[in-house]
Amino acid sequence: MTFEETYLNDNILDALYDMHFEDMTPIQERCIPEILDGYDVLGIAQTGTGKTAAYLLPILSQLDDGNYPKDAINCVIMSPTRELAQQIDQAMQGFGYYLDDVSSVAVYGGNDGNRYDQELRSMRMGADVLIATPGRLLSHLKVGNLDLSQCSFFVLDEADRMLDMGFVDDIMKIVQQLPKDCQRIMFSATMPKKIRELAVQLLHNPVEVQIAVSRPAEKIHQMAYVCYEPQKLQIIQHIFKNGNLQRVIIFSGKKERVKEVTRKLKSMHINCDQMHSDLSQAERDEAMYRFKAGQTDVLVATDIVARGIDIDDIRLVINYDVPADSEDYVHRIGRTARADRDGEAITFISDTDIYRFQGIEHFLGKEVEKIALPEGLGDAPEYVKRPKKANSRKGNGRWHSRGNGHGKKRKNEGKKTSNSK
Repeated sequence: MTFEETYLNDNILDALYDMHFEDMTPIQERCIPEILDGYDVLGIAQTGTGKTAAYLLPILSQLDDGNYPKDAINCVIMSPTRELAQQIDQAMQGFGYYLDDVSSVAVYGGNDGNRYDQELRSMRMGADVLIATPGRLLSHLKVGNLDLSQCSFFVLDEADRMLDMGFVDDIMKIVQQLPKDCQRIMFSATMPKKIRELAVQLLHNPVEVQIAVSRPAEKIHQMAYVCYEPQKLQIIQHIFKNGNLQRVIIFSGKKERVKEVTRKLKSMHINCDQMHSDLSQAERDEAMYRFKAGQTDVLVATDIVARGIDIDDIRLVINYDVPADSEDYVHRIGRTARADRDGEAITFISDTDIYRFQGIEHFLGKEVEKIALPEGLGDAPEYVKRPKKANSRKGNGRWHSRGNGHGKKRKNEGKKTSNSK
């Protein structure tokens, strides 16, 4: 399906033509009509599927058509990190190139006072679209710099990362400032139980759009060590002793583990850095800058780095622990073998993680190559096959997926859309 087959307005279509965008991705094809029709949307899609355009294009089209208050914040887009906020802002500038009457401002921490003053001026002038990280937006709300009472659109992007970074309470405080009829859109790369619970609190009878997680690129050589927890650092020492240290990311699901591994690697004189939510934005920016510039060889990180940050030349990804689910596994190892390069991914499977990893193998449709432990490390746990479970089904409750859209009324009858005259 092409963008011209939707009722996005002509100014948006002109910008897409200039950018050589013609065919929609699956997430765009299924979300854009629903958002234009005024429905709340829950989108489940991984990074790189075009989800930013899936919500920006229909929102910008409607804002450009008019009938929204001047000198007011009409759309709030929440981002978990400064980096993603900047990426959304850049996309906004491209898609909104011909939208003379639609303004935007990006609001995030880690800046000096001049940046804060610029944010304040833009908000007081009534930027139509506000792109913000939770902490910075909440700080503006607390001192009365911001009024969201006329907001028509609220987007929560990368909701799973919001949860990982502990932003749920901040998000709920912000949502309380929104009008009840504000259209709400939520995107997440994964759908754990906590995301489902958050969606129930935020969204009103949403259309659910789920795009299947793609399997890892064939160019990634996937391997695994079955080992006990104390053997993991010794395996890393063996890998680094026998290979090239440059451009390595080590993932762990827990920030305390990241701190511990970083300390141990530094004691081995390995040039490494760490990335987790306990670091300030400035510290994270500095760590990422050093890694991208090649000043550090190894980055030890939580899943805060697994999505949304583009580093094309990662040679090796190590999963220090087995990720929580298949989606997280795909996102982690997807940091390597990018831009037509080859890459390797190694996972450490402890005795308590064997069944979880077999679930990932089931998703992959193949067994991952198991490597024997290096000499001198002792015995490894037995890789026992996972017992089969009886099939069970759960009801969908209030959630529904949309088909062809026939027979549905628009949520906001009076709202003008791009096919209105």
